[in-house]
Amino acid sequence: MRGFTTVRDGGGADYGLAWAVQEGFIKGPRLLFCGHALSQTAGHGDMRGRGEEVVTGLNYSLTLGHICDGVPEVRRACREEIRKGAHHIKLMLSGGIASPTDRITNTQFSEEEIRAAVEEAEMAGLYCMGHSYTARAVNRAIICGVRSLEHCNLIDESNVELFVKYGAFMVPTLATYDALAREGVEAGLPKQLSEKIHEVADQGIKALDLAHRGGVKLVYGTDLLGKMHRNQLNEFKLRSQVQAPIDIIRSATCAAAELFNEVGKTGIVAAGARADLLVVDGDPLTNLQCLQDPERYLKVIVKDGVFHKNTLMAVDERVR
Repeated sequence: MRGFTTVRDGGGADYGLAWAVQEGFIKGPRLLFCGHALSQTAGHGDMRGRGEEVVTGLNYSLTLGHICDGVPEVRRACREEIRKGAHHIKLMLSGGIASPTDRITNTQFSEEEIRAAVEEAEMAGLYCMGHSYTARAVNRAIICGVRSLEHCNLIDESNVELFVKYGAFMVPTLATYDALAREGVEAGLPKQLSEKIHEVADQGIKALDLAHRGGVKLVYGTDLLGKMHRNQLNEFKLRSQVQAPIDIIRSATCAAAELFNEVGKTGIVAAGARADLLVVDGDPLTNLQCLQDPERYLKVIVKDGVFHKNTLMAVDERVR
């Protein structure tokens, strides 16, 4: 009901959830999922503490990460997620905030492991997305064929050149750092891990500015978890510090469609495309608040030709 009709999951969602939305058991956006994110031991998807063999109080198979080490294990893990219907493969390629035993500056997976995952994804007609913060991690991923790099807070000019050369996509997630700084501990992030936020938060807007000025293909993302999802629309406000409204809107529509390999199907208003349409009361090109306050400004939501919200007029349930 915030106006997103298709979303891409970066770890945790699965076929059952996507199917439930598709069949109408759950009201929500069309869901493109990756299943478990692939992680090396002690990587960003390994949630075991230093003194644990399993995640305390939780069956390890239920966590977001699929631990795999070495090329054969990476290939098998990719094939498992593909078998379960994944739309893309997620790789943890650097340290992260929520993982207890790595550092932000870590690079993760060998180049051979990354290339193996990319090959498996491509053989299935899919692509790889990669969690990455540092310039080194991003460059390794792009050269190895990873199509979509998430976060990228610590990039430099060398990354911009490679993004453009290889046609890779960058997905900044500014909203999550803003939310974590304010609500992370209350939402369950251990206090000792929350200190990692400051290593990347201040650099996020600088990285976005660098990439935007350099012509990198940018896609809208948030990386929010749990109850912090309500901050999803804050990404518009944060990006507006360096981007014009039209560029932010494109990142959430046509640029996202290009990344998802759905050009001409989603992110466009055209005959033969998905009938995913929004009507807002105002001009978002001059007032981004139109997209940040759905209760006030978002009057109509149409997904796959079906009205999910309509405060303007009486019409048939399906769009003609």
